[in-house]
Amino acid sequence: MVGDSWTHKIARVCILPMVNTPITPNHLTTVRLITGIAACACFAGGERLLDIWGGWLWLFSAFLDRADGELARVSGKASPWGHRYDMVCDVAVTSLFFLGAGIGLRHSFLGDWSIVMGIMGALGVFAAEIFAEYIDQMNKDTGEKAYPGFAGFDFDDVLYLFAPVVWLGWQMPFVVGASVGAPAFALMTWYKLQKRRRLEVIRTEAP
Repeated sequence: MVGDSWTHKIARVCILPMVNTPITPNHLTTVRLITGIAACACFAGGERLLDIWGGWLWLFSAFLDRADGELARVSGKASPWGHRYDMVCDVAVTSLFFLGAGIGLRHSFLGDWSIVMGIMGALGVFAAEIFAEYIDQMNKDTGEKAYPGFAGFDFDDVLYLFAPVVWLGWQMPFVVGASVGAPAFALMTWYKLQKRRRLEVIRTEAP
């Protein structure tokens, strides 16, 4: 299913000059991975200047996550391997955000507990994204998403807000909240996956 969110539409325009060039979607995915990891490394530094640079790198990485998929669709270069590579990079970068932010808060009053909370948030996000991907693949024929968007935005467009969170210095409540919220969200997504699997069994067994 072709993405129709605002960010997809903007990315679609931006990648048009690359369609008939040697640049492939996997090239963009790789740059997305590198810039995403670099952003998380900046957040782990726990310094104001690094947070500013990290935020810009994060936004660029998040936009490339849209651009690689649009280039794949428009150029006809989509492939199962490319999709898996993109998914792995997305899960890794999003999870690392919470780990990086948690490490960056190690000198706050939370101390080393911030790292523990960052790990909990990262693991919760990792599990939730994996479960959501399974649901999306099971709904591939209909294009229905595990978590649909609204008002022209996809659910994962919320990632663009992570940069302002860091710039405003709100990492602490964000990481503390994610340490509980992300595992809970993963559990909820797992439950949705089980319901979807049971529905698939019923459909298969139906005469």
